[in-house]
Amino acid sequence: MTRPNPTTPPAQTAEQLARADLQHALGLTGPDAELDAFAIRLAQAARVPYAMVNIFGAEQQFFGLATPGDDSELPTVGRSMSLDHGFCPEVVDKKKALILPDVFASPRFAGNDVVDLIGIRTYGGAPLMHEGIALGTVCFVGPVEKPLATGQGSLQLIKQCRDEVMAFLYRRAGFQPPH
Repeated sequence: MTRPNPTTPPAQTAEQLARADLQHALGLTGPDAELDAFAIRLAQAARVPYAMVNIFGAEQQFFGLATPGDDSELPTVGRSMSLDHGFCPEVVDKKKALILPDVFASPRFAGNDVVDLIGIRTYGGAPLMHEGIALGTVCFVGPVEKPLATGQGSLQLIKQCRDEVMAFLYRRAGFQPPH
């Protein structure tokens, strides 16, 4: 009997392989100043200190990132995060936007590691979709809860940003967007 080699990475699913191929075709190879600019505009529009254009591979990679500066008392965020942290894995899995004006109002999400890690109290994210494949997400997070009444506005904002990011990626790669 052959034993599995613990250093051999697990086999990728068909969706993971398709995602990797699409990311390559769209030129998503690492941090990108233009995607950072999208994240900065999203953070400003959402009035939060953090926003990301999050691309999924073996881990979450923030190809676009807005984070507080070094002079802020808020924690800084690196360019990657484990797939078991945050709320974006849920968005990619469900392929549906998720708005949490107050993370603590939802016991299912209140215990996520990022709540304590960087003090997240509000979240908005939408999947970056191409023909049924979720590349990752565009999202914003903040340390202060928002009133529940902001949910619809946050949903519209995150969907608008998602559409702008996908249009930019298609244009840059010379793709025709699906109809």
